[in-house]
Amino acid sequence: MINFNNIEELIVLAEEAGTSLHEIVIKREMQDSQKSRAEIMLSMQTNWQVMQASIERGIKNTEKSLSGLTGGDAKKLYAYRQRGYMGQEVLSAAAYAVGISEVNAVMGRIVACPTAGSCGIVPAALYAAKMERNVSDQAIVNALFTAAGIGMVIDQNASIAGAAGGCQAECGTAAGMAAAALVELAGGSPRQIGNAVALSIKNLLGLVCDPVAGLVEVPCVKRNGFAVIEAMLAADMSMAGIDSVIPVDEVIDAMNRIGKALPKSLRETSEGGLATTATAQVIEKRIYK
Repeated sequence: MINFNNIEELIVLAEEAGTSLHEIVIKREMQDSQKSRAEIMLSMQTNWQVMQASIERGIKNTEKSLSGLTGGDAKKLYAYRQRGYMGQEVLSAAAYAVGISEVNAVMGRIVACPTAGSCGIVPAALYAAKMERNVSDQAIVNALFTAAGIGMVIDQNASIAGAAGGCQAECGTAAGMAAAALVELAGGSPRQIGNAVALSIKNLLGLVCDPVAGLVEVPCVKRNGFAVIEAMLAADMSMAGIDSVIPVDEVIDAMNRIGKALPKSLRETSEGGLATTATAQVIEKRIYK
């Protein structure tokens, strides 16, 4: 019987078995779904194929969303990637994340990972690893199970929904999932994975959900681009031997308490934050006139 209710329990299970986090998560999924390993692997491989297709579409996309608020920015950033301050690998990842989010905004096919509003972060991080580090598709599929296990624990102990916990619950969770997957791809230990999750989430704590006109476009699309960079930095910090002073499960608990403390106006209601700026009000009136 495979069971874990927090990240520490997941790490201990992997350490005691002398295996990776993804193996524990796969066994848990087999147990819960009553599906074979082959069926579960095929499902995740399909998810990865969809993720890659949405990235490839996103960095070429010039189509505007129905609102006219988003579309074409990923292509611009991808074209600029070799000239920027942050280097080609980082800017490519940001472009991938923005691109997936723009595909979502034009009703394209994406994988909600863990939500549609944060759909670009995990795939972008992993696609950057594939493109820049020649990581295999099979290794990425395995790492996606590790990411899924992290997301499952956060969902159980806090929230992955902006309406419940603000954007920290969406982009924060996705950044933690992406950081976990990147550390696994880099050969990090289960404890380094947990540490990367803590580092990534705690620096997005308090991030509000304030979509302009109630649409998952502004500021959501570009937040995906920023959050994937956060995930990459958290993974690098952990692999460099830098520890989070606050343990990962305590970080998740803090995220839960902060989410509950956020006023309703900052939890996806579009009643506060950027959604109530003068420009946002003009945009809302134009869209819903």
